[in-house]
Amino acid sequence: MNQALLDKIQSAQFRKDAAKFGVGDSVRVHTKVVEGDKERIQIFSGVVIGKRGRGLNETFTVRRISYGEGVERIFPLHSPRVDKIEVEREGAVRRAKLTYLRKRLGKGATLVKEKEGKVVAPARV
Repeated sequence: MNQALLDKIQSAQFRKDAAKFGVGDSVRVHTKVVEGDKERIQIFSGVVIGKRGRGLNETFTVRRISYGEGVERIFPLHSPRVDKIEVEREGAVRRAKLTYLRKRLGKGATLVKEKEGKVVAPARV
């Protein structure tokens, strides 16, 4: 198929309000859930432990501890079911995938160092 045609079709599917978040950030993902003829918003909050793919196939994995059990969910970034993504806290990590959090227990399983803002020294006059 013609690449220009594929690009045009894909550009209509992309998310307009792309949230800027990275691995290690604590996010709240608002997803649309259909129950019968009703639709509601369900929030899944946790730490982003990985991102993969590119273009329309881009996905991210969110992990949280629920009742002492680790729960992971994979969300397609450009899905119409994902209503919005809120960044609660930015994390400072040195890895692309945080799979080592799966082995941790308790507070250490959710602990990612918070990103510190850059401090700019005042200019000398």
